Amino acid sequence: MKKLTSSSRTALALAIPMSSETLEEVRAECKALVTRRAGLSAGATVVPIPGLDIGADMLLLSEMLQTINRRFGLSQAQIDTLDPQLKKIILVAATSIGSEVVGRFITRQILLRLLQKIGIRVAGKSTLRFIPILGQAIAAGMSFGAMKMLGDAHVDDCYKVVSELHAIQSRQ
Repeated sequence: MKKLTSSSRTALALAIPMSSETLEEVRAECKALVTRRAGLSAGATVVPIPGLDIGADMLLLSEMLQTINRRFGLSQAQIDTLDPQLKKIILVAATSIGSEVVGRFITRQILLRLLQKIGIRVAGKSTLRFIPILGQAIAAGMSFGAMKMLGDAHVDDCYKVVSELHAIQSRQ
């Protein structure tokens, strides 16, 4: 990879957690955020209104992914302010780990693709909701698990991208 210029380093310092301690704190905060949002998703599943759970999941997932990106300094707006060399390094790192949402605007299509990855769980959750009490509890657990899995995977992806940037900077 190319060397970072001093302006790249300045932009990087402004947008992305630079110390290992700060990076770990951001990671822990984001994991806690994921757990809270997964709980809200589970709560929405218990409400017996058809379609509410999917709408709530999409809204919660979109907001959660954007917040995680922002906390790591990897939102589209933050990356757009960086110089092209640094932007390229971030997007290559995100692509290499297979992330669809690091550094990108979260669209409805991206959310649908993410939910389709866990589609069996979503379909099962919708059916189980109509079995009194036990079905709702199982559906809520599935909703919590699916949201937690997606959120934790995104936190880990962002962490890997920022760690890669730290590695590049330390080699210079």
